[in-house]
Amino acid sequence: MAKISWKAGTLLAPVPPALISCGTMEKPNVMTAAWTGIACSDPTYVYVSIRQSRYSHELISKSKEFVINVPTVKLAKSIDLCGVKSGRDTDKFKLAKLTAGPCSKIKAPQVEESPVSLECVVKEVISLGSHDMFLAEVVAVDVDEQYMNKKEALDLGKAGLLAYAHGFYYALGKKIGKYGWTVEKKSTRRKRLARAKTPKSK
Repeated sequence: MAKISWKAGTLLAPVPPALISCGTMEKPNVMTAAWTGIACSDPTYVYVSIRQSRYSHELISKSKEFVINVPTVKLAKSIDLCGVKSGRDTDKFKLAKLTAGPCSKIKAPQVEESPVSLECVVKEVISLGSHDMFLAEVVAVDVDEQYMNKKEALDLGKAGLLAYAHGFYYALGKKIGKYGWTVEKKSTRRKRLARAKTPKSK
């Protein structure tokens, strides 16, 4: 199948339309950012890229703190609202019906409705052009206990994770595999794939 070549653009997808909370518990703010991700695992570094004109850019530049809150389908309406409204003149937590909760290591609030919240401390700001990238170290992770399985491991299968691709939101589908499945025993793989294809009873 032939491919056509376009000019450079932001067509890497899907990405998480994460809720980025900042400010303080007294004056919380939250925005939506799809330009976010993992930069390093040890030490744990993440990033978020924000336009210089955004209110959150101003707050994070001053406090050097923010929280990445994992997005879900249930939060889709709130996520979209937080992406199109400005916190300069709007209480977006109130508008989007979100709850600002205290973090364990930083002063910035987390979004309590999110299943996973990463508390971040900025280590470097890199000006790239349209956006500045805030490179930050994760100092704590807050996890909703309802997504812990019987083995005390995080299982986000029930969370209904949300993705963003080229201007649209998508509900992520069912789990079809795990890291390393291509080298596991064939019998184990067949059983796992069979379970994934079997519809769950309501």
